[in-house]
Amino acid sequence: MKVTISKSHAKGSLLAPPSKSMAHRLLIAAGLAFGKSIIQGVAPSEDILATIDCLKALGAECHYENDTVTVTGIGGKIKQENATLFCRECGSTLRFFVPIALLSESTTVFTGSERLLSRPMSIYEAICQQQHLVFEHHGSRILVKGKLSAGHYTVPGNISSQFISGLLFALPLLDNDSTITVTEPIESRSYIDLTVKALADFGVFVRWQNRNTLLIQGNQTYLAQQTRVEGDYSNAAFFSALSYLGGEVKLQGLDANSLQGDRVYQEFFEQLQAGTPTLSLADCPDLGPILFALAGALNGATFTNTARLSIKESDRGDAMAEELAKFGIRCTVQKNEITVIKENLHTPSTTLYGHNDHRIVMALSVLLTQTGGCIEGAEAVSKSMPDFFDRLQELGITLTVT
Repeated sequence: MKVTISKSHAKGSLLAPPSKSMAHRLLIAAGLAFGKSIIQGVAPSEDILATIDCLKALGAECHYENDTVTVTGIGGKIKQENATLFCRECGSTLRFFVPIALLSESTTVFTGSERLLSRPMSIYEAICQQQHLVFEHHGSRILVKGKLSAGHYTVPGNISSQFISGLLFALPLLDNDSTITVTEPIESRSYIDLTVKALADFGVFVRWQNRNTLLIQGNQTYLAQQTRVEGDYSNAAFFSALSYLGGEVKLQGLDANSLQGDRVYQEFFEQLQAGTPTLSLADCPDLGPILFALAGALNGATFTNTARLSIKESDRGDAMAEELAKFGIRCTVQKNEITVIKENLHTPSTTLYGHNDHRIVMALSVLLTQTGGCIEGAEAVSKSMPDFFDRLQELGITLTVT
């Protein structure tokens, strides 16, 4: 799919997209619960559909109508033996469900895109090896078998928090208590806290014993609930950025007290407008692409703690550097630091490429409102926000999709 965006300014009010991060967590908690839960405010992105499909594969009943998912949970016990879980391109889905699959003695096979299955899974592989469980990675699939044990877990804090969240979903259902010690430096702590909140919403309680250790009581039960997904700061950032490029966009539906780490975008955007700051992405890696784009349009910036961007849907540092160069924006990409250098922004010298990455496409689209231009591979937005271009048009951005 190709999108052509004309130079135009955004103006209007928009309801923030629902949080994909919280939707994953609430749906999984509902899927593990006894009884019927109702989750409102769910957007049908590819990632969320992957999680719903995996819940069904494990025996949960899910009915999706309008923006509401009704889930009849499995009561903490896997109902389907020898299940195959298709995770599409979603790292969250894959990493959340591996420990859940290990609640059962049966074999579970995980499949998905080639890029997804190339992303690191060594944390779970090591746990399975220590507990004499089966973990086999065969390129196009991952096979796990055996029952996870309660106990003490140590997980590096500078890798994806999704591994910790995955364990948090499963460990409360085991017979005995467990602890997870997260070693320093701890990145994306806010995502761990989102998981803790989602568990509490469904009657499962986990607490931080200290800065590094989570206490998980065993033999707990998920209880069915009716709840609504909160607004998403990470996707709202793309629309808010338009206000720093001559537009006037007001966003509604964001919880000022949210635990989402990406809420920091508001502070970061102000700093980008005021000067050439140094900003850490340790707790908000998903903001990387839109921050790079906005920095290139404004005053430049240096971004630290960027190493994990290389293992997202694309290598986001290199991908953004390649595409921003077409606008005349220069970037230097190092192992854990990226600098965006302010130069003369101009219409791209050639068609932009989306790198099969939703956040790359959305960040480039925002920048194209300043210059005009085309993006190939724009369909990648369906991963998290399939109505992204409709929303841009609602704000007065002129574009065509072919």
